[in-house]
Amino acid sequence: MLTIETIILITGILLLLGIASNKFSTRMGIPVLFLFLVVGMLAGSEGLGGIEFENYALANAIGTVALSLILFDGGLRTPARSIVAALKPAGTLATVGVILTALITGLAASWILKIPLLEGLLLGSIVGSTDASAVFSVLRTGGVNIRQRLADTLEVESGSNDPMAIFLTVSLIQVITNAVEPGWGLLVMFFTQLTVGAVVGLAVGYGGVWILKNVHLGAAGLYPVMATALALFSFGIAAVFGGSGFLAVYLTGIVIGNRRPIFHRGILLFHDAAAWISQILMFMTLGLLSFPSRLLESAGSALAIAFVLILVARPIAVCISLAPFRFLPRELLFLSWVGLKGAVPITLATFPMLAAVPGASTMFDTVFFVVLVSALIQGWTLPTMARSLKLDVEGKLPPPVMLEISSLQNVDGDIVDYYAGPDCRAVGRMVKDLALPDGVVVALIVRNNQIIPPQGRHSIQCGDHVIVVMRPAVRAMVDRVFSRRGDEEKALPEAFEFPIRGSIRVRDMQQLYDLTLDKNLDLTLDELLRDRLGAGGVVAGASVTFDQITLRIREINGEGHVEYVGMMIVAASEPAVIENPAPMREGSESKPTQDSV
Repeated sequence: MLTIETIILITGILLLLGIASNKFSTRMGIPVLFLFLVVGMLAGSEGLGGIEFENYALANAIGTVALSLILFDGGLRTPARSIVAALKPAGTLATVGVILTALITGLAASWILKIPLLEGLLLGSIVGSTDASAVFSVLRTGGVNIRQRLADTLEVESGSNDPMAIFLTVSLIQVITNAVEPGWGLLVMFFTQLTVGAVVGLAVGYGGVWILKNVHLGAAGLYPVMATALALFSFGIAAVFGGSGFLAVYLTGIVIGNRRPIFHRGILLFHDAAAWISQILMFMTLGLLSFPSRLLESAGSALAIAFVLILVARPIAVCISLAPFRFLPRELLFLSWVGLKGAVPITLATFPMLAAVPGASTMFDTVFFVVLVSALIQGWTLPTMARSLKLDVEGKLPPPVMLEISSLQNVDGDIVDYYAGPDCRAVGRMVKDLALPDGVVVALIVRNNQIIPPQGRHSIQCGDHVIVVMRPAVRAMVDRVFSRRGDEEKALPEAFEFPIRGSIRVRDMQQLYDLTLDKNLDLTLDELLRDRLGAGGVVAGASVTFDQITLRIREINGEGHVEYVGMMIVAASEPAVIENPAPMREGSESKPTQDSV
């Protein structure tokens, strides 16, 4: 009988081993989830640890809570842009794709294991979902960044395919155990799971954002705890009313993560740690449930099922699901190979054990072995596959500098660490010549582990980390200044006016923002506008439209020079247009005319 002290000791040891496994995984390129499972197996009754553990109910509870926290963390980090860009292909892959994968694998499992068709389909449903979060972990370990469209598709699929696999698993268990009749009852269950999960997830998400922004909790540490409470509440209330708790908790995370609540960065850091702890404990707990001797007995049939799943079921499901979305053949090939299995199938494999489904023990061993094969073969080869298919893109170096500012109020600001690589537009320029929008502050330069308080005469050097404080609205402009030459630039927001100092030179504007203003590169914006408007035309509100932008005079100082210029992005190339309103008092403000926007 294990004492509480022994359990605490074992938990600490398992966490330490999990962290060590992660470091080993990074060096050797072996998928970390494979190592976590192996460590759990070695700690089990047939391994070196000799820990006897066969409590499937407890393992299921640990897996459910851990998966909830992992999904919530994934939702917090899923930008709305990714959802909008990949909703249709990812949603189809997470529904139709999972059903097709489960059907094909289930038919093969029924024939290979010589079990009834419903039990074979149950096994196929258990292994039907893809753990795309494990995919990103493997790719990061291999130093690979994939194309944005593929990344968005996988990111959204990772949070939305688990509910379908869970629904199929639970439905088939109820049919096998005669708890529900096939047909109308299953359809009602499906729509209930989907509708209730979505409604609860969104409602708790928006309600939680209001609480986090408007209720003063008094201590910074309570905000991550409140976010965790909202996640668990979302899962629980959805499950109680017959909905998908996993879908609810993922949607709650998406809403909270994209609405930037108070102490947003602290919430992210807290749940990153919570997700790691959950992942380590979940995989190792599931590893403890396995018996290597039983796995060897089912190795032959499990290998055959894994072969069908990896080389037949997933590719067919991907090609059919994504046929309307014009993916390239090599992209489809990569998505077919990305069907990496994670903790969800093993957790779902405990469901038949708890429901006393015939052959549940064999089903669990088969699923466990399939996950090991998938993690090892697909996980180990994913970086090579991405590179060989030329789907990898150059990624930004991870910043070694991190600044944390704790605020218990809503702050409309960002602190961004820009790495000045060899091709960065800002390299070689003095801070005062960066042509940054008004209100953007270069707060710190970190060079060779030394802190440099920046002044206007300091130059940006290759290898610097430049810490910039800004309003979120001007982020696109500042990103352009610190981007690499030759990069495909993000579109700048139209109809938004960026304040720029009149002393900025045309040369800096053209090179940093990739614009075309004038052949005389030594002119300042003040001199450029004077040249275009004429001596009597330099008044507040006057504007000139160039090839890509419109410059409007915002403020004139006491000496008659243009102090600030408003820069606006035009929708399409237009001939130079001069808007010259009636003369105004110097220093006054006016709204831009419709033609100047």
